[in-house]
Amino acid sequence: MPSRTAPRRRPRLRHVCVAAGLAAAACLTTLQPAGAATADGDRDLHRRLDRLVATPGGPPGVIAVLRDEKGSRVLRSGTADLATGRPPGADDHMRVASVAKAYSGAVALSLVDRGVLGLDDTLRDRLPRLPAAWGKVTLRQLLNHTSGLPDYTEAPGFIAAVTADPHHHFDSRRLLDYVAGDPLRFRPGSSYRYSNSDNIAVALMAEQATGSPYERLLRSLVYRPLALRDTSLPQGYRLPSPYLHGYDVTPPAAPEDISEVLSASGVWASGGIVSTPADLNRFVRPYAGGALFGDRTVREQRRWREGASEPAGPGRNEAGLALFRYTTRCGVVLGHTGNFPGYTQFAAATPDGRRAITFSITTQTNKTQKPELLRQLRAVQEDFVCALLRRKA
Repeated sequence: MPSRTAPRRRPRLRHVCVAAGLAAAACLTTLQPAGAATADGDRDLHRRLDRLVATPGGPPGVIAVLRDEKGSRVLRSGTADLATGRPPGADDHMRVASVAKAYSGAVALSLVDRGVLGLDDTLRDRLPRLPAAWGKVTLRQLLNHTSGLPDYTEAPGFIAAVTADPHHHFDSRRLLDYVAGDPLRFRPGSSYRYSNSDNIAVALMAEQATGSPYERLLRSLVYRPLALRDTSLPQGYRLPSPYLHGYDVTPPAAPEDISEVLSASGVWASGGIVSTPADLNRFVRPYAGGALFGDRTVREQRRWREGASEPAGPGRNEAGLALFRYTTRCGVVLGHTGNFPGYTQFAAATPDGRRAITFSITTQTNKTQKPELLRQLRAVQEDFVCALLRRKA
């Protein structure tokens, strides 16, 4: 539920961006001291977080969860809620943005692993109601963003609906209708282009193959096996309490809470999942570590090609199937990023799944809206990856 400590007003929608797929803006800055550091290395990491929060246009809050063989460390700076000043918590709910694409990847690849779906299954075979011109697109191409599908979040009709009513309830299974009259951007498999339409189609293929709603597949194939108790895929705009408040930070304007400004129905399998830093960390370790599938499926998932996540993660980015490889100066982690009005996310793990990091900030950051902040963010994320990889077991 929204904070009741201050009157709410109709949110400003100064920009429309594609990121996780919806209309958005950018937000604030306030600085609250970080918690006591446990070691010199952690003190330095805390200072990096403090500087990120203090940056003009930077996030009001940031929280990172690092897990290795010794257990979990939680580092944070700023606040989860400007109205109360409380610090960010590992059990605070938040929008995971396009990291939700990893969850649809987990569902689809679990079905591939069981022989229910095939990576070479086409839209023509599985979803014949979609435009015939899209028919040759395969599940593999959807998962690695080489499908060429036009991005529905860029469609004028979709943008108009969101702008007119940010709480508009979309029929999530008809989102591709907004671009049904558009041609493919390129021949399937010939190029890379990140598209929110891809993972909508992935979820629809999973539903067609099983006869079960995508939400039920998430519960049976992802939430339950991984004991994710604080993860969900809502249709509305409300967030469960407690939650990290997401803000529009556009100095010199005052910060604006936009945590509940948009309906998740408009992004669904492409960006609608709500989780917590702790639950997200529980997910990314086995997912990126290859524990959810057999070796053959993992090998297919890790066939890398040129392509960056959105926003780009730390280091050099390469695309696999609903997974990205981030090659940093200290080593490699696998995972996904995302941004949504009020939130920017990074979740990754070592290829063996033994170590994982989630890094969440409470303002939207991408190459279009805040390129300088994104550069700073990626540098800080890389420092945290190095801390994760260098720590002695």
